[in-house]
Amino acid sequence: MDGGKPPKVPSRRYYRKRVELFRLIEKIKLWPSRRGVLHGIRSVEVNGDMARLTTHCGRTFLARDSRNSRAARWLRNQWFRVICSDCVVPEWKLEKYAATRFRRHQGSLLRGEGGASDSGGV
Repeated sequence: MDGGKPPKVPSRRYYRKRVELFRLIEKIKLWPSRRGVLHGIRSVEVNGDMARLTTHCGRTFLARDSRNSRAARWLRNQWFRVICSDCVVPEWKLEKYAATRFRRHQGSLLRGEGGASDSGGV
């Protein structure tokens, strides 16, 4: 017996299933590419319903804010094949993401600073 504490298991986090994509990306800072590579997001510049996303590996691309897009579904269902070796996503972030649950009627709406929802109510 080494007397050390057991590794800390991250607590489960609950988010609403139909939250806007940009709010979700700004919160978890991860992006699944079409090939199934999970990238770490460095910055999100929102301009209307489009955003310029910059990854840690230097890729920059535009994305549309859609709740049922491929990226939103893959983030909610936690589908990815590999992790980008250039982005170097830390292990704690992957464990935190794995402990995240998306539910329809339970969890945070990821509202803005003022707490006001511009989604029309849920």
